[in-house]
Amino acid sequence: MFKVFVPDLKLDSIYDIKPELLSRKNIRLLLMDLDNTISPYSGSEPSESLTRWKEELLSAGVGLHIVSNTKTDRAKRFAGLWGVPYVDCAKKPFSDTIEKIIAKMGGKLEETALVGDQIFTDVWAANRAGILSIAVKPIELRNPLRRLRYWAELLFRAMAKKSI
Repeated sequence: MFKVFVPDLKLDSIYDIKPELLSRKNIRLLLMDLDNTISPYSGSEPSESLTRWKEELLSAGVGLHIVSNTKTDRAKRFAGLWGVPYVDCAKKPFSDTIEKIIAKMGGKLEETALVGDQIFTDVWAANRAGILSIAVKPIELRNPLRRLRYWAELLFRAMAKKSI
């Protein structure tokens, strides 16, 4: 019953996602949450390290796509600067948008992963869609409500496999 909340993998950050790891898992398309996963909530531009990480994955033949629940123009601005396609208002944990992105990108479920910082949106959505779910630690936990949510997710994070 609670298995839908358990990530397939847990990592410290997106920078732990290397081409070799994705190749071992046969992943060719990586969907990414934006807020607190690849950029802090306050971040408006991609960092140099994030751009180097993106280039490393693209060079290895991994497709990238941002999947955000944001209802602002933040995802559009960030994705435009970073040069990666995006969808906002994705309505995670529902998997409809994820399935449409995979089809649009010419991907396959078994070759797709979603990485995010939240169990009850990102991981749940990936598991509902039948793709590999990767949980990373949130970039920042300054907001008390986000810290409380993270605390509530710890049991599910503890049940995940750690893979590097």
